[in-house]
Amino acid sequence: MKKICVVVGSRANYSSIKSAMLAIREHKDLTLQLVVSASALLDRYGAVVKLIEQDGFEVSARLHMLIEGETPVTMAKSTGLGLMELPTIFDQLKPDVVLTVGDRFETMATTLAAAYMNIPIAHTMGGEVSGTIDESIRHAVTKFAHIHFPASQDAKERIIKLGERAENVHLVGCPRIDLVAQILKQDFSAPIKKLFETGVGDSFDLSKPFLLISQHPVTTEYGEGERQINATLRAAKEIGIPSIVLWPNSDAGSEDISRGIRKWREKKLDQNMHFFKNLPIDIYVTLMNKAACLIGNSSSGIREGAFIGTPVINVGSRQVARERGHNVIEVEHDHEAILGAIRQHLAHGRYKMDPIYGDGSAGIRIANILATSKVEIQKRITY
Repeated sequence: MKKICVVVGSRANYSSIKSAMLAIREHKDLTLQLVVSASALLDRYGAVVKLIEQDGFEVSARLHMLIEGETPVTMAKSTGLGLMELPTIFDQLKPDVVLTVGDRFETMATTLAAAYMNIPIAHTMGGEVSGTIDESIRHAVTKFAHIHFPASQDAKERIIKLGERAENVHLVGCPRIDLVAQILKQDFSAPIKKLFETGVGDSFDLSKPFLLISQHPVTTEYGEGERQINATLRAAKEIGIPSIVLWPNSDAGSEDISRGIRKWREKKLDQNMHFFKNLPIDIYVTLMNKAACLIGNSSSGIREGAFIGTPVINVGSRQVARERGHNVIEVEHDHEAILGAIRQHLAHGRYKMDPIYGDGSAGIRIANILATSKVEIQKRITY
């Protein structure tokens, strides 16, 4: 049995790899090992580890590596702490392959630890362009990885241009789309009715138009987060439609956005708004499917939004240049621009499905490739 170790460090990590984890766990030739780390362990970010265990996954190891502060300094130190502790965990688990996700700082620590220990690395969602430090991490991980699982044709071609061997680059789609495809076939009306029993803020009728706001810090624009979230919240308030607002992730600048949200609520500007630390992926996707518009800078608007047909306003530079569908309007952090984009989407309504990032079967493809792939630990660049 080939042992595949997955490191999950955030709510985004989990939704981005869950379908592959399920497929690995069910594959007759594979054994799933799971390390949960960073913000996925913390209540202030929704304690994603509880959702993971509720979904029936057994956690092999827990790694507390997130240093409080959410600044560039603490993010760099958190990466270092992860790099110090992960080798011990890998030494105990002795995985045959480490499967790492995307572009976060936990991904960098995971990749470096596995590389120095001569453990083959498989990487999902590489080859994409987006801007910010995430893009630099993503391409760096590509150069360490032995097996590549890009989500789109454009990303596959870019990985090969970076010098990776074509036979090791497998276009599988995005595992998050697997979950979306399954969720859209199910009825989550019962948990949606109980949605406002958690979180804080006003309740409202979800059968009528509402906005979904998911905005995270831009690490290369550290210190601007409070101003940026204020522009979004102000536009949402002026349009006069109820809003569901998610708290930001744990990247540097998170506290700036959180402070902006807290001040907004303290000034009692939050009528018809409800705030959540975290939402289970099935509830989040159901809300995306119902929302009149998704506003912010989460990659979910680019990926899931295209597949679902959700009208999306991508605010600022966090997802700049990432391949997207016709459902996305790009605006700066200016409340008038955001307001105008909301009006444009409300007039248009929903968009047709655009399967840029896969057809809903990425997880099974990943598991099958991992079960049969053989790689040399010594990487060689092609020219």
